[in-house]
Amino acid sequence: MADEQLDEKNLNAEEAGADNTDARVQELEEQLAAAKDQSLRAVADLQNVRRRAEQDVEKAHKFALEKFAGDLLPVIDSLERGLELSSADDENIKPMREGIELTLKMFHDTLKRYNLEPLDPHGEPFNAEHHQAMAMQESAEVEPNSVLKVFQKGYLLNGRLLRPAMVVVSKAPVAPQPSIDEQA
Repeated sequence: MADEQLDEKNLNAEEAGADNTDARVQELEEQLAAAKDQSLRAVADLQNVRRRAEQDVEKAHKFALEKFAGDLLPVIDSLERGLELSSADDENIKPMREGIELTLKMFHDTLKRYNLEPLDPHGEPFNAEHHQAMAMQESAEVEPNSVLKVFQKGYLLNGRLLRPAMVVVSKAPVAPQPSIDEQA
């Protein structure tokens, strides 16, 4: 009987050891799964940081000229205004007009090379994202909310608004109200 009790104790000890080993294996498997999850998250975070850094560098390259281009726009505006206000028929200023036209062409070619596009929306529908309405004017000739006049061109740099176009927008003419005499 002592042998039976000893065998039973050994059997119980082995079962307890097996249970303990199973619990330890289970615990280690959970730790391994957690470590794998942390590793995958760290790799994903690193990839996100790398991608964001690449996007930031790309944007910095793309829009590095934004301030410089913005500072040049008044010069272009002045050249265009000078051409508008001078007479093409006046022989005395013809050489000066030609010089202004060539200078303006060089400016426009340079801006185009650096993806700076002018917005001249005359006759187009008003777009609040690209146009700044300076006034509204009644017009029966064009659709309401169309650009009637452009005070100042707008510009896009790589598709992003650098300066909105300043415009006059059309509105529907107001129908005259019948007078009291006409209603009777």
